[in-house]
Parts: sequence; C-alpha cells; structure tokens
Amino acid sequence: MLSKIKFLLPVVAGALMVQACNKNNDEFYTSADGLTYKVFEKNDKGEYENKGEVNPADSTGAKIGQVVTFHWAIKNAADSTFADTRTQGPKMPIILPLMAPTMKGGLENALSMMSPGDSGVFKINADTLFAKTFGQPLPPFIKPGSQLTFFINMEKVQSKADAEADYAKMMEEQMQKARANAEQQLKTDDAKIQAYIKENNLQNVKKTESGVYYIVTKEGKGPQAKAGDQVAVHYKGTFLDGKEFDGSRSNPMAGGKPFEFTLGQQMVIKGWDDAIAQLKEGSEAILLVPSPLAYGDQDRGEQMPANSILRFDVELVDIK
Repeated sequence: MLSKIKFLLPVVAGALMVQACNKNNDEFYTSADGLTYKVFEKNDKGEYENKGEVNPADSTGAKIGQVVTFHWAIKNAADSTFADTRTQGPKMPIILPLMAPTMKGGLENALSMMSPGDSGVFKINADTLFAKTFGQPLPPFIKPGSQLTFFINMEKVQSKADAEADYAKMMEEQMQKARANAEQQLKTDDAKIQAYIKENNLQNVKKTESGVYYIVTKEGKGPQAKAGDQVAVHYKGTFLDGKEFDGSRSNPMAGGKPFEFTLGQQMVIKGWDDAIAQLKEGSEAILLVPSPLAYGDQDRGEQMPANSILRFDVELVDIK
C-alpha cells in the first residue's frame, strides 16, 4: 500500500511558517551534493533552534526504507506559496517510504536530514526535481532554472509496519469525520433545497432515500432504469442561482450527444446514481442534488465551489 504512494503536488494557496529563535535562524548551509538547507530542532524550552551544518555521518535522521510522515508548503521563485498540505484537500500529512535519492541535492536528501519534530527549509532546483522526482513537466507558474523552497515539518519516522497501522487508523478517523461533516451538510442543504422548491413553486416533488429531490416533468413509457443498465442521458447542470456549469448539448466536447454511463457503478456522482434509477426511459426530470451527494466539500475553483447544491435538468434518452 505505502510503496505505491508517490510524491504529491497539490496546487493551493496557503503558508507554513517555521518558528525559530536563535541568532543562526536565517543561516543556510549547503551539503556536498548541493542541497541548500537549514534544519531546526526544539530545545528544552520547546523553541526551535537552527541545528547548524548537518554532518554527513549523522545517523539520527530518517533512513532509506523507513516511512516518513510530514507536512510541507512549497514556494516558487516569486515567493508565492502554491502547495500546502495543511490547507489543501483533506488537510492530511504526506506519508511515503523514503527512497534512494532521485537527484543530487533532492527531496530525499532533505527528508533524510530530519528527525521527528524537526522543521526544515530547503531550496531545490525545480527543473531537475520535476523531471527526476515528480516525473512531471514543469508547471507554467514555475520559472525554468529557478529554485523551489520547501518548508517541511517532520511528524513521524517509522517502520513500514508501524506506518501502515497508523495510516489505517488515520484514514478511519478521516472517514468518520467526513461522514459526520456530510451528515451535517446534508441537513443544511436540505433546508436550502426545500426553500428553492417553494420559491420556484415546483410541484410533485419526490425525494430519494439518500436525499436527492426529483421532479418528473415528463413520464417516459420505457422500462425503469436499474443498477447495471447502460443509460444515455441528456442534461443541463446549473447552480441554484441558475448559472450553468455543464451540459451535454452545450459542451462542445460532447458533440451534442447524450452522456452514457453504467448506472449504479459509481461512474457518476451518487446523486445521479440514486435519482436516474427512479426514472423510466424517455422521462424528463429535474434533479436537486445536495452537495454531499455531488462534489462535497472539495473546492474545485470558480467552476465548482465547495458545498455546491446542484440542479440537473435531465432526459433519460436510452436504456440498454
């Protein structure tokens, strides 16, 4: 499981500050392989102090084969923070086995300098890092030939077995938290949907067990859709304010054709799997989908803000 986890590069705004207190706080050092760094450890007072130059023979840091758990933030040459695990997505630390260096003065070298509780600032060549370590082309917001600055807080250095046990526990805690948040958001969204139904005088409204509201505006004469069917659906997706975000007829990539998928196989949002199964072939309907049954609390930018309640005007064209 952990051996498949690769370096993550989320794009998000944020900041991660390394606290320190002594006169050497701003002094960088350069290792023999070209890594520019400063590493901090806590003193007896709980304050961070610059460890100074790290001896290559120092064996207190993480070792190849061990699993490291850490938070990071990354800044480009313009001093703009574009990645931060404390504010992005699930807000979870990165967990990965420490591998042999993929480049000189690279990220693996930085992690091997750190022990649990340490914080560090590292400058790494962007071109080589993306080519050798991330295996990705350089993003447009990173200048070729520039250095990236990593702010890393090391939380744990463990064996693979201990890390897998911790990972399973952490994921369970995250899932429980996500379920609780979704249940609360579902109540909030339900009230908003009911208000929308009243304001728009929608009639003959029904609700699925999961919480999707649907209004059949034209009853089809074909068979009822069911899990496992290959269905073709024309749709227009809007927010409750009427702004359209997608549509099978308006999206040039769709070529005017209906969207096809296998029902009940989690190929679409849960709200669609639940609501389309309520329709007969040939039916037209309005679906009002609360955010936990759509795209949840993940902010996907202006096109899909977090906790978006969605309306879909759909036509179930075909069932196979």
